[in-house]
Amino acid sequence: MRQIWIPTIGGPDVLELRDAHDPDPGPGEVRVRVRAAGVNFADILARMGLYPDAPKLPAVVGYEVAGVVDAVGSGVDDVAPGVRVVALTRFGGYSDVVCVPRGQVVELPDDLSFEQAAALPVQYLTAWLMLVRLGNLQAGERVLIHSAGGGVGLAAIQIARWKGAEIFGTASAGKHERLRAAGVHHCIDYRTQDFAAEIARITGGAGVHLVIDAVGGDSFRRSYASLAPLGRLFLFGVSSFAPGQRRSLVAALRGLWSMPKFRPIRLMNENRGVFGVNLGHLWDQADRLRAMLVDIVGLVRDGVLAPVVDRTFPFDRAADAHRYIQERRNFGKVLLVP
Repeated sequence: MRQIWIPTIGGPDVLELRDAHDPDPGPGEVRVRVRAAGVNFADILARMGLYPDAPKLPAVVGYEVAGVVDAVGSGVDDVAPGVRVVALTRFGGYSDVVCVPRGQVVELPDDLSFEQAAALPVQYLTAWLMLVRLGNLQAGERVLIHSAGGGVGLAAIQIARWKGAEIFGTASAGKHERLRAAGVHHCIDYRTQDFAAEIARITGGAGVHLVIDAVGGDSFRRSYASLAPLGRLFLFGVSSFAPGQRRSLVAALRGLWSMPKFRPIRLMNENRGVFGVNLGHLWDQADRLRAMLVDIVGLVRDGVLAPVVDRTFPFDRAADAHRYIQERRNFGKVLLVP
């Protein structure tokens, strides 16, 4: 098999493509021949040495793949070689062969491509947790989606549209036309506009009912200030900690310094809630994750959700895939294909 390794901390060019022997599935595992693997910002932070949950380097990262089962371990009798699947991997998804527990695999409908399937697990599960499972977004509520043109952002837009919410989205101006077509009612250019001021202006000071924010730093404070009473703020990333291609401890420290502190008495008095979401810390809840992923795949099959794949890169261009995301060029999911 072939794998993309992070041998050491550094820029995109440290990524190495290596050959290795195919693994054998252990008891309760299935082996998948990978046709597409997802790239996530957490992978980039791991490469830069800014992701505490990443495996010790050298390592192969990657949270999600889609492909075909070609072998099963002992005790697996409900899925057979030849079945098309999507799988959660932590870690090791940057491989053209993976072995994963049966409980982390979901069968695919025939009309869903491998590329579309690989775009589902991380982004759609994260958005689902925030808007549906924890956020309980209701029809008519207002939701602010930061980084609306990214993978989680577009997943959240589709879920919010399905729920009947009024959608605000931040993104660079070049993405606004496509975001409006996707269902965003109010586009805000984060480069030239203060999103908190725009929210206040558009809503007449009423604010929004739910915010999802993976920017970090001072953005968390302004997102909280934009909440209406009974509003919910979801924090799920710190993309501002990695503004360039290489690690910047100054940027990370600046982001940490500017983060707000959420005090219980203030939250009670203002009737607001703050949630943290980290999908990687739910791996011991595999049954719950799988159940949600089954629901998501069902909504894709029914035409309610439609994963947006921006670009695919071959394994030997993994560095370009990382650069593409870090330069904020993607509109939707970026994938690696063997």
